[in-house]
Amino acid sequence: MTPLRSFLQQLLAVYPEGEARAITRLVAEERFGLRLADLLVGKDRELSEADKAEAANILSRLLGGEPVQYVLGVASFCGRRFSVGQGCLIPRPETEDLLRQALGYLRETEGELSFLDVGTGSGCIAVSIALSSPRRSVTAWDISEQALRYARLNARRHGVSLELERRDILSPCAERRRWDVVVSNPPYVLPSEAEAMERNVLGFEPRAALFVPGDDPLLFTRAIARFALTHLRPGGSLHIELNERLAEESKALLVRLGFKKTVLQRDRHGRLRCLHAWP
Repeated sequence: MTPLRSFLQQLLAVYPEGEARAITRLVAEERFGLRLADLLVGKDRELSEADKAEAANILSRLLGGEPVQYVLGVASFCGRRFSVGQGCLIPRPETEDLLRQALGYLRETEGELSFLDVGTGSGCIAVSIALSSPRRSVTAWDISEQALRYARLNARRHGVSLELERRDILSPCAERRRWDVVVSNPPYVLPSEAEAMERNVLGFEPRAALFVPGDDPLLFTRAIARFALTHLRPGGSLHIELNERLAEESKALLVRLGFKKTVLQRDRHGRLRCLHAWP
């Protein structure tokens, strides 16, 4: 059995078959430059002893539950590679849906636009916005210095300029700036949902970026919405990712706070996860 075939067989003991195969393919391509066709003809037999030792180390970390994105130090978002590691939330495909929907609403807007990304994490949203048009300036906030280090790294990686700041949306200081668009993927997982989550999420990804306090599940949505109401320019908009269980409640909250138009949209899985609002 070839080295990476053995790799796959051991992953099958702890991962579903589809996931095990996807992880093996990703490791082969990202770390060893081998495509699926190369594996099928046994090219991984040609790996050096150093590469085989690295494959064994990667396998050990994966069997210990560490996310493959942390092991490889890279995650995909909107077709681009972003550096990630512990202390930084791994980008999700559903967040791509939020971003694409938000940019879709702005497609006909002319002139320069300013964006604020609240809770930027790896910077995947902020960097993607900056790359979408040279006429877009982006400010990105996060409470975690670890996350901001990755956001800075990803801004350099993709050659964009971001205004990155360590800020807490729950305790915003006096702010005179205004933006055209506020976008956010805030913590929204309920503590009661932890039991159903995968161990490689619970054991490694930052809990502060995942969970909202159980006694106030709309804490971050409320704080971001209130901030947006007073810091959006005329005609501005808010775009926020949600827990589907709280979608209708979140929409009602924004209406009560004073947003005149709100739209809930579904993600690629058909779940109500994206809320768009205009004051």
